[in-house]
Order: sequence, then structure tokens, then C-alpha cells
Amino acid sequence: MIVALDQTDRTDIVATARHQVLERGVGLSQEQVVQVLRLPDAWLPELLGLAHEVRMAWCGPEVEVEGIVSLKTGGCPEDCHFCSQSGQFTSPVRAVWLNIPELVEAAIQTAKTGATEFCIVAAVRGPDERLMGQVRDGVAAIRAAVDINVACSLGMLTQAQVDDLAAMGVHRYNHNLEAARSYFGSVVTTHSWEERVDTCRMVRDAGMELCCGGLVGMGESLEQRAELAVQLAELTPDEVPLNFLNPRPGTPFGDMAVMAGSDALRTIAAFRLAMPRTILRYAGGREVTLGDFGTREGLLGGINAVIVGNYLTTLGREPEADLALLADLKMPVKELAKTL
Repeated sequence: MIVALDQTDRTDIVATARHQVLERGVGLSQEQVVQVLRLPDAWLPELLGLAHEVRMAWCGPEVEVEGIVSLKTGGCPEDCHFCSQSGQFTSPVRAVWLNIPELVEAAIQTAKTGATEFCIVAAVRGPDERLMGQVRDGVAAIRAAVDINVACSLGMLTQAQVDDLAAMGVHRYNHNLEAARSYFGSVVTTHSWEERVDTCRMVRDAGMELCCGGLVGMGESLEQRAELAVQLAELTPDEVPLNFLNPRPGTPFGDMAVMAGSDALRTIAAFRLAMPRTILRYAGGREVTLGDFGTREGLLGGINAVIVGNYLTTLGREPEADLALLADLKMPVKELAKTL
């Protein structure tokens, strides 16, 4: 049961966050994140302002820009209930492979937007030798054609595959927790939360940067949303992409309501206060959840990275719109040399 905070509690959690997070750089605990998520809408301006101060103090003003492309779309054997790429659902996405020239062209076009990161994604449980071979060729071709960091998101990995990706020069690996451990079984049944964590730890140990985030608005409680934030913080990821459910027809979550914009903004601020030093990236669903005005508020409320262009199976904002917004807010785009 969600218990509303009284005036004293509200003042206490904001004051505590200012001292603990802004002044000392210590992220909020799970119980403290719950308190932040219970703050009423009237407190949003102050909360977002504090989250922005934290971001500026511990991360600086730069914003990292990234583009993503799918090397293999659809036909995934897993049953992630939010995902239209699962082969188990009636959603309309079907398996398609992207060839290497198309991959390189996508990387070139991504770099032209000012992005410093290009992520190759595949809808698989984990890569087989065919996919690893394509990734190996793709990474080499991209590195030869354009000056951009290459990241990958290929599902769960073995130690040998982690070592192979590191040897290829993959800069960062994305593997989201998706949901809190206590809620994971309501979202995915074909693999475990622990399996995802194992891959994340191997990636970190191999020296690659770890990109690990989650998806909110899937019916989880505020306590479980706070649990996700703290479990992400415990993995010390370099980057946390924050996704908001964009219900996809034909998936088990297809009939869920879109998360309220105020809840999304509160979540952004809470995640920033739980992870003051982490890159917090706008990812899927922000367009339908926040719109243009909300996107601006989030950038002034703790976000310091964006995915530009389209996502894997849904449309995003035009890259020019995001870059113009960053320019209007006087937020410099992070330079490539600073991410190597």
C-alpha cells in the first residue's frame, strides 16, 4: 500500500537528498527513493531542480548522444512481456537481418548527428557463432569507416563471448535488468534476473563499460520501482537507459496505460538521486510518455544522455529536434575524445 507523505516528511526527504546526494555524492537508499516517488506533483519543480543540481555537480553539463540500430530484428525466443520482437507473441514484428553495408551506413548517419556512440542491437537470447561473426565484421567495418564508439546489445553472454567483444574493441555493452528482482517474474519467464546480472558482471570485469537500465510503467509498485533503482546502482553501471513502457499491440502488456508524465518525471529525478555519478539516458517511450515539454523538463531534471532518432521497433523524435533542444538549453554534446 502506498502511504502519502505529510508535509514534514516531504521537507525531510528533500532536505536529506540535498545534503546526502548533492553535497556528499551518496545515492539514496531504497526506502529514501520510495519517499521521493511518493512526493506529490506540487513538489516536482523543486525535486527536478535538485536532480539537475546533482547532475551538474557530479556529472557536469555535457550530454552524451547515441544512435542505435538493430542487426537482427524480431523472432526472439524470449517472452519479455513488453517486447514486440518476441517470437512468442502475435505482435507484427518479424525476423529481419541487417547487412554490413547497411550497418556501416547507419553508423555514418548517426555520427553526422553529433552522436559519439553507436549501438548494435540483436533480438536474441544470446549470440550464436553466426551472429558473433556478423558483429565482428560489423564492428571492424564501422571502425574503418567512421570515428564513433561502438556498443553492443546481444543478450546474455558466455565468458568467451565477453572476451571476444572486448577484443573487438566494443566500447560498451548494454544489458538491462528490465525490472526489479521481485517483479522480474511478472515480466519475463524464459530466463532469470540472476542470468542478466551474471552477464553484467562479466562485462564489467572484462573492462568494457556497462550500460544497464530498465523499463518502468509495467505495473510495478513504487517500492519495486525504487528496488530497481537501487539494484542498478549496486551494479555501478557507467550508463543507465531509462525506458518508459510504450504498450505494443500483441504483447502481454499491450493494453496497459501509458505512464503519467508526472510519474515519469518523478522517476527520472529519483533515479538521478539514487545514482548521482551515472550517465542517465532518455531511452524508449519518452515521446509518448512526456512529449516535447516533458522531454525538456527531464533534461533539466537529471537526464544527461539521449538516444536520437528511432528505436528498435518504435519511432523516436527527429535527431534535429533533440539537438536543437540541447542547443537551446545550452547543454554541450559530449565529444568523442572524452569517451575513449
